[in-house]
Amino acid sequence: MLTLVIPIFNEEENINHLYDRLKSASKDWNEKYEVLLVDDGSADNSFSLIKDIADRDKNFKVIKLSRNFGHQAAISAGIRLAKGDAVILMDGDLQDPPELISEFLEKWKKGLDVVIAIKKTRKERLLKKIAYKTFYLTLKKAVNGLEIPPDAGDFCLMDRKVVNVLNNMPEQNRFVRGLRAFAGFKQTGIEYDRPKRAAGNPKYNFNKLVELALDGIFDFSILPLRIASYIGAFISFSSFLIGMFFIIHRILNFKIFGYSPTDTPGLASLAVGIFFLGGIMMLMLGIIGEYIGRIYLEVKKRPSYIIEDIYPQD
Repeated sequence: MLTLVIPIFNEEENINHLYDRLKSASKDWNEKYEVLLVDDGSADNSFSLIKDIADRDKNFKVIKLSRNFGHQAAISAGIRLAKGDAVILMDGDLQDPPELISEFLEKWKKGLDVVIAIKKTRKERLLKKIAYKTFYLTLKKAVNGLEIPPDAGDFCLMDRKVVNVLNNMPEQNRFVRGLRAFAGFKQTGIEYDRPKRAAGNPKYNFNKLVELALDGIFDFSILPLRIASYIGAFISFSSFLIGMFFIIHRILNFKIFGYSPTDTPGLASLAVGIFFLGGIMMLMLGIIGEYIGRIYLEVKKRPSYIIEDIYPQD
């Protein structure tokens, strides 16, 4: 049994094309399968379209969330309800080609537990490519000990034992590709050329991409806290050296760049120093605040998602 988990958010232009591509690709799987279409609070006609698909095709099921909880929460909802011996995660915009699933299955049947699609090329704007590269390089440095392949998104196959591990992880704020890496097991990657969206506009805007990047870094690393400590230590040591310089400067009463200890100190240098140190302190407080905020969200133990309806009911 194979389960496909596909989050849907305002994808009315892609849904029928997605269905056709899935039905065509499924001929090569030689497996029983179910497709869980998770409606993540769509505001367009997406829910009606995927419900129509579930009416006419018994392999498809709709999970309707009560509102938009976000991409990672929608994936988590699908993983929780998946029944398959292997679970495929993919997006509904056809940038994750269903034709690649047959290659996933070949690797899985050879004994691999996780098969990840790795983007060899991206048909996106240069600025967005640079942003993704920066994110993955930062993530690699920050998440020490976890192997999260660069340019690997959520598109993957996971064996049932990996899915069970993910379902037992208690995090409320979930970064699925990080949890997948944390679980371990035998993992491999398959490179592919990532196509453009079949239709419509990207649902991950800049703010959502930044939020996802912060989740990846702050959920799996304490490096930002260490950087704050390093900055504080550096500034403290530098201040000590500068203080010693001015003490010696005043004792010996020599001029540097025409400045004498008896001259009145400049207001500009004092103001710059105060604003610089103030900015550093605010940066450190912001980093600490990110962690405290995440602790606050975790201890409340609110669910990551709320399911309004499952269609059709078993």
